[in-house]
Amino acid sequence: MAVIIDGKALAARLRQQIKEEVARLKEQGVHPCLAVILVGDDPASCFYVNNKEKDCAECGIKSIKYALPATTSEAELLGLIAKLNADPSVHGILVQLPLPKGLSAARVITAISPDKDVDAFHPENVGRVMQGKYTFAPCTPAGVMKLLEAYSIPVEGRECVVVGRSNIVGKPQAMLLLHANGTVTMCHSKTVNLAEITRRADILVCAVGKVNFITADMVKPGAVVIDVGMNVNDEGKLTGDVDFAAVEKIASYITPAPGGVGPMTRAMLLDNTLKAAKLAAKI
Repeated sequence: MAVIIDGKALAARLRQQIKEEVARLKEQGVHPCLAVILVGDDPASCFYVNNKEKDCAECGIKSIKYALPATTSEAELLGLIAKLNADPSVHGILVQLPLPKGLSAARVITAISPDKDVDAFHPENVGRVMQGKYTFAPCTPAGVMKLLEAYSIPVEGRECVVVGRSNIVGKPQAMLLLHANGTVTMCHSKTVNLAEITRRADILVCAVGKVNFITADMVKPGAVVIDVGMNVNDEGKLTGDVDFAAVEKIASYITPAPGGVGPMTRAMLLDNTLKAAKLAAKI
């Protein structure tokens, strides 16, 4: 049976460390601040933003929420971002995605100052991740790397397979594994003989958004399986991309979903906000 990688416990430890560092920064007159922009009233987005507010409060990070109606124009949204870019008291800016129809996520993300882009979605920060010379890494891939590190799971020299090629998870995850000297293969919807490739993986990361997409016959015995997916199954329960019950029996380590990668994503947002505040203060 696999060791269950406990993302909730690790995230709690990281929040405590961040809380202590925030307190030290405040003693130096630096008050970390995250501005979160929510456009519309999508229930999932509201849920995520509320959780981010709670996390910030726990760690002593000031959180400012801008709840805008779905009818907000792109010009109005870009104007708010420009105002926050120019505000030295705001260290991180996050625009909750997805945006309502008619608003360009690409233009909105590009409008955020790279030094305040705590999601690490700005093209400049994407390029920095590609080069391995980054301050901010996208929160979910960074959280996965923290989990591997915390459980002393080596990446160097190991065969790593990433299933899913999104800009938010799959592509940056492959880059971070590559920077850790893993041998990385990326798979996607056009990949031929997917199971043959996933069975080679020492470390298998799946982020496709399909219930039970990774089955036991797709996993090499003893592999480390990281489930980034978050889906709702036929019973209405949250579940990941991996058939957990079956894969747990043959993997060496496995993340549950929920309770694995998700809490780490939130923790890394706090970590990026802390980094942004230190960057602004030249600390």
